[in-house]
Amino acid sequence: QLQLEESGGGTVQAGGSLRLACAASGRTFVMYTMAWFRQSPGREREFVAAIRGIGGVTYYSESEKGRFTISRDNAENTVYLQMNNLRPEDTAVYYCAAKVNSRSIFDTSHSDFDYWGQGTQVTVSS
Repeated sequence: QLQLEESGGGTVQAGGSLRLACAASGRTFVMYTMAWFRQSPGREREFVAAIRGIGGVTYYSESEKGRFTISRDNAENTVYLQMNNLRPEDTAVYYCAAKVNSRSIFDTSHSDFDYWGQGTQVTVSS
């Protein structure tokens, strides 16, 4: 089992920034593609960004491209999501997820990911 724990959520004003972190344990971190999803009340969980375990290839949702940056530190078993220029519509619970590298980074359906964290709340006030 791969255990994932998110941190870094909070409340920020529109235009501000937050950096989320997800610490992984239990398996070899570099073997996994890591991703961030988010879910707001009444909406389905949606893909935000992903990064492969080897090579660092990244993939973003079109709506977040340019504002959000995903990165990982394989030595620290941690994946990050830097969020800039936040908007009220970014308010959601943000989840960290993982799947083995052999699966396509471009398959962003949440059912394709095997491991999930508990989520961290991000609230952006206007």
